[in-house]
Amino acid sequence: MHRRSSATWLALGYLVLVIYASLYPFWPWRLPPSLPWPGIVGLPWPRYWIRFDLWTNVVGYWPLGLLCFAAVLRSGKGLWPALLLVGVGLPLLSFAMETLQYFLPGRVPSLADFLLNSAGAWLGGATAWALHRFGGLERWDGWRERWFVPHSAGALALLAVWPVGLLYPAPVPLGLGQLFPRLRELAEQVLAGTPWELMPDESVIDLPLPPGLEAIAIAMGLLAPCLLALSVARAGWLRRMLLVVGAGCLGLAATAFSTVLNFGPDHAWAWFTTTTWPGLMAGAVLALLAAFLSRRANAAWGLVVLTALIALMSEAPADPYLAESLQAWEQGRFVNLYGLAQWVGWLWPFAALAWLLYGVTQSDSSPSPLRSRLDLPTADVSARDRSHTSAAGENPDPTMAP
Repeated sequence: MHRRSSATWLALGYLVLVIYASLYPFWPWRLPPSLPWPGIVGLPWPRYWIRFDLWTNVVGYWPLGLLCFAAVLRSGKGLWPALLLVGVGLPLLSFAMETLQYFLPGRVPSLADFLLNSAGAWLGGATAWALHRFGGLERWDGWRERWFVPHSAGALALLAVWPVGLLYPAPVPLGLGQLFPRLRELAEQVLAGTPWELMPDESVIDLPLPPGLEAIAIAMGLLAPCLLALSVARAGWLRRMLLVVGAGCLGLAATAFSTVLNFGPDHAWAWFTTTTWPGLMAGAVLALLAAFLSRRANAAWGLVVLTALIALMSEAPADPYLAESLQAWEQGRFVNLYGLAQWVGWLWPFAALAWLLYGVTQSDSSPSPLRSRLDLPTADVSARDRSHTSAAGENPDPTMAP
């Protein structure tokens, strides 16, 4: 039996990113007035190109090829289905995306983009095959087996996507989940001119969060991914503390990188203020203490923390000066990835909530190949020792017993 792979979830998520980047801004859809020969089934050669287009088209499809190849292999389908998906399926996907751009006036279909995308997908597949050939995927399986429980693919995928959400600057550092204000703005636009029109209250002034609530929001933003990681980590306080430290460093690095992209290298740590560091310290201390709790306890506290984070971020107003300073980048060459990072930041806490509600109900009784090889035959275990021996695939952490 093959355990679920985080590569599958990451491949699906990256597929959404590719479709998003290929069809942005998704409007308006129009029938093209004229098409070059041989019509809609052909792609024209570009009149000009720049270096940025060359490497982004290759690099953009390289992770998709790697993830798809690895996902098929780790699901037990074999080498040939992986080669078929990466060698034929992904080029067909690129061709479909380029063809649909005929119907979007703001996009330009290109034969060169299709060829570069295909090359990037094949390069990613070749990288995954090399990792498989020299045992890289098997080593990852062994490392994941030692550090995480079987039903951890969704959580690992969410943890891998978390830094992407941090690329879009939030009103509060590490404060993801500001979706409800965006939904209200969307509702105001949709219901404008109808009997159900939402009239904004001009007397209400959006004030920033008080320093205390801002520090709490920062602490919750750091604590939430740590609790998610601890909810799928195996027993052992040292490895759990290493996971907490790794998650914290990743969040700080992603926030600093986002600041560099927006304001330049000289302002990389400008967000680290007298309000920020108490929140970071509180979140780090709570996360280290959570390393001594059971997985179910961490999952339960994760639900509480994520709910509190969403509630706090719903009250945090957007910074108008930040929004104005982002216009140059949002309307530039990074508009597709940048817009997606914004959506990831809005939706990530809700996806983590959904996974925790679902994941904590799953059994850990599925056997795993590594533990099956390490376990002794039950016939060789005495009745006294059998009561202290875990069966293959069972969670060794006694605190997780229902």
